[in-house]
Amino acid sequence: MSNRALLEVIALDVEDAVAAQAGGADRLELVTDMAADGLTPPRETFAAIRAAVDIPLRVMLRRTDGFAAGDVSELVRVARELRAEGAQEFVLGFLDAEGAPDLAAVEAVVAELDGCRWTFHRAIDRAADRDQLRKALAELPGLDTYLTAGAAAGVDAGLPVLLAEAARGGEPGYGARILVGGGLTLAHLPVLRAGGIDAFHIGGAARPSGWDGPVSAAAVADWRTALS
Repeated sequence: MSNRALLEVIALDVEDAVAAQAGGADRLELVTDMAADGLTPPRETFAAIRAAVDIPLRVMLRRTDGFAAGDVSELVRVARELRAEGAQEFVLGFLDAEGAPDLAAVEAVVAELDGCRWTFHRAIDRAADRDQLRKALAELPGLDTYLTAGAAAGVDAGLPVLLAEAARGGEPGYGARILVGGGLTLAHLPVLRAGGIDAFHIGGAARPSGWDGPVSAAAVADWRTALS
């Protein structure tokens, strides 16, 4: 069995998606508006990217900045439209005002996904109690990944948490894959890989010119080489 790690890259448009696949990305996270840390892209953008690449796409379901769900009926409507367009994998995550998982919102959206695989994103890094959140979500259908830096401040601060959670794999609430992202650098990879983590998520690291520039296939290839 290969020990090749998964590399997920944020894509905003077709140009990003094509470059990320050319560089060796295994999967894309599709978003728009990175000034708000990534919102749901238009269905037309999803359709264009789906036609341009043949690697898996996870589509963000998030309508407003922050981690409150907002209008849940709107989230459900958007999820339904994206599924009708062919989307099969998603990214979501909502907290209530106390920092607990907003189970009503998450369950409503997940019901619309009808078994599709999904990632609970970095809302976990803002949760009041990570362990409680994991256990509350553990039985939801389709949840297979947590996108996390281990801490709101990023991987530098969250490294001990990431390694501790990886060591608990298989315990109740800890069965989902850890996908590390948020201030991730190539220098973090050796210790994370040694700790058993095998999935990594990059956004700005794939864009040498910053968020105003496109994904660089060469930058993605550097990460792919480091993870091979």
